[in-house]
Amino acid sequence: MKKTITIPAIIVSILIGYLIGLAGSQGSTEYNGLSLFAICACVSYVLHWIIFIPSFISQTEHYFDLTGSISYLTAISLGFYLNPSSDPRDLLIGVLIIIWAVRLGSFLFLRVRKDGNDKRFTVMKTQFIWYLMTWTIGGCWVLISMAAGLAAITSNTMVALGWPALIGCLLWVIGFSIEVIADKQKRDFKKDASKEKEFITTGLWAWSRHPNYFGEIMLWIGVTLIAFPVLTGWQLCTLISPVFVYVLLTKISGVPLLENRAIKKWGSDPEYMNYLEKTPVLIMRKPNK
Repeated sequence: MKKTITIPAIIVSILIGYLIGLAGSQGSTEYNGLSLFAICACVSYVLHWIIFIPSFISQTEHYFDLTGSISYLTAISLGFYLNPSSDPRDLLIGVLIIIWAVRLGSFLFLRVRKDGNDKRFTVMKTQFIWYLMTWTIGGCWVLISMAAGLAAITSNTMVALGWPALIGCLLWVIGFSIEVIADKQKRDFKKDASKEKEFITTGLWAWSRHPNYFGEIMLWIGVTLIAFPVLTGWQLCTLISPVFVYVLLTKISGVPLLENRAIKKWGSDPEYMNYLEKTPVLIMRKPNK
């Protein structure tokens, strides 16, 4: 990838993080005179840059997704621990994000270790600036996706849990369950050597071509809904979290890449074209018999 693209992308990713840091810092608890939200926000970038160095030297992508999960865990735990006015809402949000991060991070790490590589990184990991851009965007991804939850955890505003928290928890549980089940179904499908050249159309994958992404978007909407009651002023900008996750997964990194890869592999298969026609891309719908 050309430097004319990668370097600006790095700068923009850092600028976005800076702006989110400013917005989330309004109403944030301070630690040693610094915004606790801003401190935690920096963690997501710094950890990615630290792990990037040995990853580039050893030319491996094995720790990319794991680093993302560690960033979530570290930032959320730090925010909760250093906030002297932490309340049940903070604990609830922190637990939900950590459960999700541990599950997905370990799943992706074990998958790439078993597969040996991640095709997304085959070329980029050989080019320093391109690979650095990817890790920087990874830090930005972590920050924006957890921004609403982190803003609530580091906030100095306290509001009793109410119906938004109840609905948010319900959405998180449903979304998390869908993501976990969808990932397991696809992993089990791939384990069957006789289906190596086939595509999955069973289970939740008969309801959506990307049910795991649908579940992830839903759970982040849940987290944001739980966080919403304590957000004020510029902190409300962090409500972009689920919107960002949706745009990223459906327009940039997730769905487009997988759809293009599938078309190249099964585009001439009438059964696959029929699957495309009758199965929604994202929003789950009961399959027609």
